[in-house]
Parts: sequence; structure tokens; C-alpha cells
Amino acid sequence: MTFLSAYRQYFEIVQIIVAIALTASILLQVRGAGLGSVFGGTGTVFKTRRGIDKLLFRFTIVFSILFAVVCVVTATIPTPK
Repeated sequence: MTFLSAYRQYFEIVQIIVAIALTASILLQVRGAGLGSVFGGTGTVFKTRRGIDKLLFRFTIVFSILFAVVCVVTATIPTPK
């Protein structure tokens, strides 16, 4: 993969962008009842994902796979001299 040495910095920039997008998609997901069920809240065990929640969940999966692939590719590219 020495032909990609000149593009290593671009892969690192893409890696940073995907990492930020993955972090944002994880933080934007709706949290469950959490401790509210301990104090008398509704403690639903299973909840069906619908609408934007389902879309955000799928984006999180796509971003995590993309992040893993970009990390492996960037790690295999030798540093330019």
C-alpha cells in the first residue's frame, strides 16, 4: 500500500470526521427509563424503534463500521518519508 502514502493525511482527516459523527450519533440516541423505573417510572424492557430513532440507530451502525474500516486502512498505510 505504498501508493497510498501520499493520501495518509486525508484518511486521517476522514477518520476524525467519522469519529465525531459516530460520537454525535451515539449521544443523540434517546435513553431508556434508566433510574426512573427504580422510583416508580415505567420500566419497559423492550421498545420498538420507529422513525428518527430507527434512522439514528442505523446511522450509528454505519458510522461504527465505517470507522473500523478507515482505522484499519489508515493503520496499514506506511507513513511518508
